[in-house]
Amino acid sequence: MNAINQGVGACVSATPMRYWLGAGVLALSGCGGDLIAPDSLFETPGAEAFYNQIADVCGHLSVGNQPLNYLINVSDDNVYFLDETSKLYFGRIDRSTYATDLNGFYPTGTNTAALNCIFEQLDQSPPS
Repeated sequence: MNAINQGVGACVSATPMRYWLGAGVLALSGCGGDLIAPDSLFETPGAEAFYNQIADVCGHLSVGNQPLNYLINVSDDNVYFLDETSKLYFGRIDRSTYATDLNGFYPTGTNTAALNCIFEQLDQSPPS
């Protein structure tokens, strides 16, 4: 009986590992559609330069309750902001969608100045 229980337990504990391996393979193979920005798994010089430009020029402005320079340079909880900003930079979403997405995720009603500054930086960025 113990051997059977150990066998079942081994299969059950291996199941989460198989799930994560499968999810990793799908993510790396691109089977997620447009769920993540093109540079989410790999850093690209264009997007990194755009983030730096935003931090330098607009860093004192806030999205939600956090200044942009904090979201870009310090916070570990910035994945959504960076992903949406990368999509904007690469032309995967338009300005309206970007604003709607950020206002929905950071619903403080105080994002307008930061969004306008980000859009101004986008206008000054070289084509991606």
